[in-house]
Amino acid sequence: MFATVLAELGIRQSLGRTGICYDNALSGSFVASYKKELVHRTTYPTRAHARRDGIRYIHWYNSTRIHSALGYTTPHEKHQTCLETQEAA
Repeated sequence: MFATVLAELGIRQSLGRTGICYDNALSGSFVASYKKELVHRTTYPTRAHARRDGIRYIHWYNSTRIHSALGYTTPHEKHQTCLETQEAA
């Protein structure tokens, strides 16, 4: 059932081997940061408020927050660099 819903939404499911956690490591790290830096520090009066705040956080996380694992660049900068490298190849 879960796989069917994903297929209907056009989402490709991650299918790493059993016991291999690397597929989810980046998303797990993001969710931990999101909860620590935003969710657990905020009381939301409505779901709409929480949704707007979450969207703002994702934008900030991708465009402003630097990451040591990315050579102290933002995810957006790293993505742009990867795209430029692919175009040059």
